[in-house]
Amino acid sequence: MDKFIIQGGIPLQGEITPSGNKNAALPLLAACILTKEPVILHNLPEINDVKAMRDLLVSIGVEVTHLGNHSWQIHANKIHCSNLDPELCTKIRASILLAGPIIARTGELQLPPPGGDVIGRRRLDTHILALEALGVKTIYQKEHKIFEFTTDKLVGTEILLDEASVTATENAVMAAVLAEGDTIIRNAASEPHVQEVCQLLNILGGKITQLGSNTLHIQGVTNLGGGEFTVGPDYLEVISYVGAAVVTGGEITIRNAGPEYLGMISQVFQRLGVSWDVNGEDLFVPADQKKIIKPDFKGAIPEISVMPWPAFPSDLMSIAIVVATQSAGNVLFHDWMYEGRMYFTDKLTSMGAQIVLCDPHRCIVNGPSDLFSGNVDSPDIRAGLALVLAALAAKGESVIRNVAQIDRGYERIDQKLRSLGANIVREN
Repeated sequence: MDKFIIQGGIPLQGEITPSGNKNAALPLLAACILTKEPVILHNLPEINDVKAMRDLLVSIGVEVTHLGNHSWQIHANKIHCSNLDPELCTKIRASILLAGPIIARTGELQLPPPGGDVIGRRRLDTHILALEALGVKTIYQKEHKIFEFTTDKLVGTEILLDEASVTATENAVMAAVLAEGDTIIRNAASEPHVQEVCQLLNILGGKITQLGSNTLHIQGVTNLGGGEFTVGPDYLEVISYVGAAVVTGGEITIRNAGPEYLGMISQVFQRLGVSWDVNGEDLFVPADQKKIIKPDFKGAIPEISVMPWPAFPSDLMSIAIVVATQSAGNVLFHDWMYEGRMYFTDKLTSMGAQIVLCDPHRCIVNGPSDLFSGNVDSPDIRAGLALVLAALAAKGESVIRNVAQIDRGYERIDQKLRSLGANIVREN
C-alpha cells in the first residue's frame, strides 16, 4: 500500500494544469453505451476510478481503445452481457451510472450494489424511482444482493426527483434520451458534470434543452450516433491547488481552470480571507492572502454549509476546513448531506488544529493554528487530499497512508505538487 512522505512548510510556486473532471469522466464513459457508433473522449483523467469504469465497460463487451494523450475511443457496437461484475462494481460508486444506459440499450440489467467512499449513507432510491417512472421494473434480490432491472419499453414522462442527486439526474437523462416521447426532469442537479453529459448526448444526436437549470427537457430519439467530446477541468482539483498555495503561503497560476464554474466557491473562500485573480481561463493565487475569517452581520460566527449546485459543493468541505485552520477567526462548517464527512477532523486535531466536532454533520474551526507533522490514514478521496494539504502546511515530516484512496480521484497528484516545489515522495 502506497504512502506519501511530506516535508511541510515549503511555499508552493509555479504553474499547474488540472486534469479532466473525474465526476464528468465517469458518466461520460457510461453515456457512450447509448450508441453503437464510436465515441472519442479527450482529456480523460488517468485515475483509478476511471480505469475501473473502463474495465466495467470492457467486461460487458464494449471496445475501449487508448488513442494516447488522455484520449480514448469507446465503441459499444455490441453489449454481450447485462450482468455487471460484482468485484468491479465494489471499486466505484459510479457503477450505478451504467443502469440508465444499459437498460436503454438492452432492456435489462443485474446490478450489484456499488462501492465508493464511506462518508455516510448514499441512497439509491432516487435512481430507482426515476427509472421506474420511465417504465423500468425493479426487484432487489436480498439473498444475492442484486438489483434486477427490466423494461419492455422506456416511455417519456414527468419526473420530480426526490432529491437533486447528481448521479440520479445523469441516470435519468441517459435513460430518457432513448425513451419514446418527451421527458421533463424537475429538481434536477445542475453541476458542471451534469451539463457535460447533456452536451455529449446532444453532440451524439440527443435533444436536451435547459442545460444548467434544475428543469431538464428531453425529447426522446430512436438512436444516437458517434462524436467527440473534451472533458472539462476538474474544479475540485483546481480548488485543491488553491488551498495548497494558501496554506503554504505560496503563489501559483492554475491554467485552464474553468473559472466560470467557481462563482459560489469564490464567495465562500473570500469569507475565509482567500481570493484569486481571473485572467481568461486561468487563475492566479497570490501569496499575500488576508486569511481572516469574515464574520456574519453583527459579528456572528459565519456558517459555511453545503447545498446543491450552484451553491458550495460537499466535495470541497474537507479542503475548506483545512484552509480555515490557517485563517484568523471562528467558522462553523455544516455538511448535512453526509454524516461521515467530518470524521477526518480528528486527524487534523492530532496535527494541532483547533476543531470542535459538534456532531457528525458540523464542526467549528478556530484559527489560525500551527500544524505539526503527523502520521495519518486517508479515509476517502477528498479527506485524503485535505490531509495532504495539512501536511504541506505542517512543520516537519508527515506520512499519509492509504493514498490509493487519493489516487482514485487525483491524477499523479504527488508529481504535480512536486512540480510546484512541494517535498512529497511516494513510497510503497
